[in-house]
Amino acid sequence: MTIPIVDSHIHLWTETQLETLAWHNPNNPLGSQHSVEDYVSSAAAQETSKYQLQGFVYLEVDRISSVEEENDTKGWKHVLDEVSFLARIARGTPADGEGHVETHKSLMLGFVPWAPVPGGPVVLERYVSLVKGRIASSSATNTEFYENDEVWKKFRGFRYLVQDKPAGTMLQPDFVEGLKWLGKQRLVFDLGVDARQGGLGQLREAVELIRRVNDGVSQEDRVVIIINHLCKPNLHIPPDQANNHPDFLEWKDLITAMATHSTTTYMKLSGLFSEYPQQSEEITQGDEDPLIDRLVDHARPWTDAVFDAFGPHRVMFGSDWPVCTVGTGATASKSGGGRTGAWIRWRKVVERILERRGLSEDEKKDVWGGVAVRAYGLDIVP
Repeated sequence: MTIPIVDSHIHLWTETQLETLAWHNPNNPLGSQHSVEDYVSSAAAQETSKYQLQGFVYLEVDRISSVEEENDTKGWKHVLDEVSFLARIARGTPADGEGHVETHKSLMLGFVPWAPVPGGPVVLERYVSLVKGRIASSSATNTEFYENDEVWKKFRGFRYLVQDKPAGTMLQPDFVEGLKWLGKQRLVFDLGVDARQGGLGQLREAVELIRRVNDGVSQEDRVVIIINHLCKPNLHIPPDQANNHPDFLEWKDLITAMATHSTTTYMKLSGLFSEYPQQSEEITQGDEDPLIDRLVDHARPWTDAVFDAFGPHRVMFGSDWPVCTVGTGATASKSGGGRTGAWIRWRKVVERILERRGLSEDEKKDVWGGVAVRAYGLDIVP
């Protein structure tokens, strides 16, 4: 049986867009073009017919921006240009040098751009109107916007990264009301927090945010919150000490609270290559199994806690490509596990995690794609 994969978390940018990225600098290992063509060459190079990539969900890439529409140095220009770029991919109308072709449009199953969430409902409504205009203007035939537009259907929600924002950002009244407004519009919110570098205070704040956005809201209008990268856990804690380590125990309690406060909260099994301690041992034979087993064993206290809290029907696979190609993803390997093989390496890690959990075939299939289809409301059959 072939298992379809929906990659719930990838990023893309062109060479000409690098200067618009808030994190870009000349020494960044990701400081080059990463296109759909590059992604396909990494993800579609399957060494087995067991899996079939159906497509991906794009997540915003932290472009230079500000909550205010007009700002001397920031504003909304770059993030709206990102929407136009995504609309060209989704419509199959590439501009020169963007690294995608017309047939790639079927791979983009959904996209989640940036939004000024801290501005609250009024600011968000203004921003969505501009997003709608960018999507409409990407059509060569339509001069007006139609809600049955093929690209509009792939616009699934927003992300506003809070992992690098001041404490208290998520609990500002406009932020909370902004998420409630997204729920009424049937738009999801991707939540990015960082337990290791940002501290557990971010997770405490996230738990309270989830409680507040659901307080007094009907099940139908509750915003779907999709949490990125297991909240970037502190994998520098030795796994054999985790169950006695106060930081791990609090992380676990907070993950459980996120899952229990709302059934419309989901978790991405993604992003761990950035969190592992550097793997110094190279694989010198053609078999990567020793490294895969080591990575799975190291992460098991954290992955077990996530599956215990959310269950397999609220956990989704994501590669975090191309970020997965640095850190552990760039570990040298004669079997192709370096930068060009990082996507496959992460797929192998997830495969082994699911096996160790003893999931049924249907539960595995859900993690590989079904959960992402439901959570994002993707217009495909998993």
